[in-house]
Amino acid sequence: MTKRIDATEKATELIKILQEKHGDLMFYQAGGCCEGSQPQCFEKGGFYQRMGDVCIGSIEETEFWVDKDLFEYWKHAHFTLKVIDAFGVGGFSLETPLKKTFQIEYRIFTPEEERNLEAVKYIE
Repeated sequence: MTKRIDATEKATELIKILQEKHGDLMFYQAGGCCEGSQPQCFEKGGFYQRMGDVCIGSIEETEFWVDKDLFEYWKHAHFTLKVIDAFGVGGFSLETPLKKTFQIEYRIFTPEEERNLEAVKYIE
């Protein structure tokens, strides 16, 4: 099965640090302006998803949720979670005090990958 999301080693290391400090986590990406255009990391349950939002997979047992409209736009793309040394827009994400920012790099699935995609989970 083709995963819809992966993470760089640096992003995985940062998730582990945040899990030690905050416990279970979740990601949410809205695709809107400002802080919604990049993934936000919260304590699990710290952000309430809306009807139709989609979980595209997990990284280090941390679910990655996207807005239903963003998923519709990017459903043919693979997400790679990475981290940079910078202060992100908005400052609501848990990595902000560490002067880090999570980002997503996208690439279009190959036809073979598209035929073997992992299932997604929806909020109903």
